[in-house]
Amino acid sequence: MRVGRVSWLLPVALLVACTAGPSERPAIVVNDGDPGPPATTEAGPQPLPPLGEPKNQAVRWAQCGPEITDRLAKLAPPPALKIDCGRVNGVLDSPYAPGRGTMRMQVLRVGSGPVPLVVVNDVDGLPSTLYAVKLAMTLSPDFLTKFSLVGLDRRGTGNSDAVRCVPEEVRAELVALDPRAGDVNAWVDLARTAGQQCTLALESRLPAIDTWRTAADLESARVALGMERLHAIGHGEGSRVLSVFAERYPNRVGRMVLDGVPDPNEDAAVTLAGVAEGADALFSAFAEDCARRGCELGADARQALSEVLAAEPLATDDFDLTPGIVLRGVLAALPDRQAWPALSKAIADARSGVPDALAAFAAPVVQETDELPAMFDGTLVTRCNDTRGRLSTAQLEATAKDWNTRYPVFGGLTAQWLALCSPWPVASHPVTQPHAMSAPPIVVLSTATDAVTPHAGTQHAAQQLASAVLVSWQGTGHGALGVSPCATDTVYTFFSDGKIPRDGTVCPP
Repeated sequence: MRVGRVSWLLPVALLVACTAGPSERPAIVVNDGDPGPPATTEAGPQPLPPLGEPKNQAVRWAQCGPEITDRLAKLAPPPALKIDCGRVNGVLDSPYAPGRGTMRMQVLRVGSGPVPLVVVNDVDGLPSTLYAVKLAMTLSPDFLTKFSLVGLDRRGTGNSDAVRCVPEEVRAELVALDPRAGDVNAWVDLARTAGQQCTLALESRLPAIDTWRTAADLESARVALGMERLHAIGHGEGSRVLSVFAERYPNRVGRMVLDGVPDPNEDAAVTLAGVAEGADALFSAFAEDCARRGCELGADARQALSEVLAAEPLATDDFDLTPGIVLRGVLAALPDRQAWPALSKAIADARSGVPDALAAFAAPVVQETDELPAMFDGTLVTRCNDTRGRLSTAQLEATAKDWNTRYPVFGGLTAQWLALCSPWPVASHPVTQPHAMSAPPIVVLSTATDAVTPHAGTQHAAQQLASAVLVSWQGTGHGALGVSPCATDTVYTFFSDGKIPRDGTVCPP
């Protein structure tokens, strides 16, 4: 099936049956959750705790199954890298049944070190299990003999009861829309249908897939790993989960590194405006790099992309390369600097009429397979459950027009997320504002030009966390750990030796 303009009709009777008449289920009540273990009685940030080692570990590590190894093959980890898989049970904790239900989560351990560092990735990036392997491939072998990275697929993603709820034809039409056209009514109509279908498919699970409850999954992982304290690494939006964990369980916080943190501002429009600005700035950095190395796009990568966007959509076996798909593919590849040569070639190929490479970047985001759902579904549910604001059509139209002007590459695509969450069926609720007043020191890394967690937003998050120490890398990409030698060395000594960096440390590009 192709993602071009899709004609479909959702039976009216189905919608009527789903929306009419009284429901026997309780209304969705936002459960801000159990505050967790009592915070330490001492005021202010606490000293950095010792590492410790696992005691009474409950995870049964074994060889990974084909559902994992087939995906690992694409990362091509070295044979010497020790990799095992396991499962951790958490509590679903739906507002329909607070504190009840089971959430089965996939974990993957990479490295042979006795001290586990739990790794959490962006909800719209690689599943955390795979990201842990990718990160380990950039780290020192010595580090991986003292520590092991434990990737935890967050609820609703990867192999942790992944979300599959948006009908293929609805997702296809939605992602195919040209975000530069600012057709807000079409965005909202399709988003409303997506929300209705997710309600039908997920039922009581729907409101349980959010950052607050994912933080509780980390507590379940800590217990299963047999650790007195949780030592962890958050990457990008995954760092928000760790910061909420530190708010909920401050006396369970060990040594934590947040590699890019989203802006905690409750106003989604303010936060996403920073993301749009950061994404456009990163594309400019990509274009400059492209010109400097004499890439296939020549001296003007922006013009080359414009030509691809303006051309008649190219067909692949699975979908058409519409402007919406093109922009999603570029944005999926852009944060990883190592992917820039492949991205420039993919854009050049598409300009020459060969769409496959660019389509491959977009496929995991928009296309469902037997093994994995489209990342779009889990991202939609988590983001919208975490979003407080619900904007009117007039506000959405004004925002889309403004952002398309101010951020001409990704402004419209970013504004689209505001529209997708506006008709979301789960009631909006205040966004958790982590302060972690009694947590030990937490290292926060920022990247100067970042399309996912812009520096200004990460800086704001660090200012809000009482014990945060900020280390700023003057580089480009998404995340500094494993990329910046200065930032990586800082993290090594923090984890290994307990050396806390000076707040405001700046790493060169």
